[in-house]
Amino acid sequence: MGRQMEQVADFTMWGLFARATITVKLVMIGLILASVWCWAVIVDKLIQYRAGRAEAARFDRAFWSGEPLDQLFDEIGPAPRGASERIFAAGMTEWRRSHRQDGALIAGAQARIDRGMDVAIAKEASRLQRGLPVLATTGSTAPFIGLFGTVFGIMNAFIEIAEAQNTNLAVVAPGIAEALLATGLGLLAAIPAVIFYNKLSADSDRLIGSYEAFADEFSTILSRQLDS
Repeated sequence: MGRQMEQVADFTMWGLFARATITVKLVMIGLILASVWCWAVIVDKLIQYRAGRAEAARFDRAFWSGEPLDQLFDEIGPAPRGASERIFAAGMTEWRRSHRQDGALIAGAQARIDRGMDVAIAKEASRLQRGLPVLATTGSTAPFIGLFGTVFGIMNAFIEIAEAQNTNLAVVAPGIAEALLATGLGLLAAIPAVIFYNKLSADSDRLIGSYEAFADEFSTILSRQLDS
């Protein structure tokens, strides 16, 4: 009897989890795993975007330093490390391929250069946005999954109350508390996911916009050389 009273009085997170039914436990475990996954994506993207902004700033300084573009391309080499370098390399590679052996340009060079950089930007955009759907999905579904666990837990609590034929608060409170824990975990997973999804989406859009702006400027420079 003393052990039973100790279990009833245990309102810690672990105590509530231990008393929950298997269905509610699975809901809680799923929400905890989703939260951990979201935080892993958040940390990874924050690091990736910070490195992307730093790389873009370094390349921008090198690009506008007055160094010849052919020399800059040779310095980057066949394996560009950053997104800006890969976009630049895509344009320069097509630029060089558009020259015949006699030095003349193959027709349609400008269109091929633009297309090559557009493809490179699309790949970088895909890389930047990888993982963001996890945050969007968790943010939109976690509260409902938690609510499902709560509804199931409260239903089970009422069944236990009916079987015990006792509406004393000491009997009702544990079942209600463990059921509400599922909703709390759902909100705990959803709120950071929504906040950081909006922030990271905006950061991704700004980076992609900077890549597109650079591609337009670079294309304009090559267009002048083509016209001359």
